[in-house]
Amino acid sequence: MWFKNLLVYRLTQPLELTQEALETALQSKPARLPESQVLSTVGFMSPTSKAPDAPLVHQVQNIFLVALRTYERILPGSVVKDAVTEKVDEIEAEQLRKVYKKERDQIKDEIIQSFLPRAFIKKATTFAALDFANNVIYVNTSSAGAAENLLSTLREVLGTLPVRPVTVKIAPTATFTDWVRTAKAADDFYVLDNCKLSDTHEDGGEIMVKKQDLTGDDIKNLVASGKVVTQLSLAYKDKMSFSITEKLGLQRIRFEDLLQEQAVQDGGEDASGQFDASLLLLTSTLGEMLPSLLSALGGEETPQGI
Repeated sequence: MWFKNLLVYRLTQPLELTQEALETALQSKPARLPESQVLSTVGFMSPTSKAPDAPLVHQVQNIFLVALRTYERILPGSVVKDAVTEKVDEIEAEQLRKVYKKERDQIKDEIIQSFLPRAFIKKATTFAALDFANNVIYVNTSSAGAAENLLSTLREVLGTLPVRPVTVKIAPTATFTDWVRTAKAADDFYVLDNCKLSDTHEDGGEIMVKKQDLTGDDIKNLVASGKVVTQLSLAYKDKMSFSITEKLGLQRIRFEDLLQEQAVQDGGEDASGQFDASLLLLTSTLGEMLPSLLSALGGEETPQGI
C-alpha cells in the first residue's frame, strides 16, 4: 500500500477509538450501488478485500486503513440540455405559449429522473490511513473535494471528527521560491527538476517547468522578474520524492526502491504480510518526513487542543 498522492489533516482534539468501535461505526454506512432514481451514493468498503463480509477497517499496529467508495450516475450535461430544449420546443409549438424558467427547471428535473436508470455508473475509491496516536490523517488523493467527502462521511458515522488541513506559519510559496533562488532546500531535502512558477499580478500567467535544471539562469531570471514558485518537486533523503503544492498537497509520490524492497523483505512471501509492511513503512516514513518538512516551511500552525 503505497500512496501516490497525499493530503494531510491534523486532529484538533485527541480522538481515542478502538478497531471494534471504528468498525461498528463504518458498518452503519456501507458502500452500495445507487438505486435507479438515485444520482450518487457514498459508503465504506473493505480496503483490503472484495469479499462482501470483509472488515471495513484494516489495522496494522496503531494505523487504521479505511476506504470510501463513491458511486455516481453519469449524465452528460449536453444530453440533458438537448432533451430539455427538444421538450420545450415541442410544448411551445403545440401550445403556442412561452416556457419560462420555472417550468423549464421542472422539465429538466423530470428528464434527469427518466434518464437516471439508464445512466452509466462511475465508481471511485479514496483510501485514508488514520493515525489517532499522532493526531494525523493521511488521505491518498490530490483532490480536496474527495478528501473532504471521506472526512465528512467519517464524521457522520463517528458523530465527531475535529480535523483541519495541515498548515504552516509562513506562505509556502515564499520558501519554495527561496529554495529555487538559492538552489538549496532545507537539510535532508533536495530540489529536483520540476516546478510551477506563477505571476503575482491579477492577470498573471503560469509556467510549468519539467525536467530542467532549476539552478539555471533561465529560472533565476524568472524568479528575479517577480514570479513565485507555487509547486516544487523535492526528494527526501534516499527514501522518497514528490511534488508539493502551495497548499501542502503532495503529488506524484514515489517511494524509493530500497523502501519497497524492505517491505518485501519485512512482509515475507505472503502478499498480506507485504501489504502490512508497506503500510507501516509508508506511515513511518511520512511520520519522519512531514515534521521536518513543516519545520523547514516555517513551522506548523498548531490547532487548539493539541
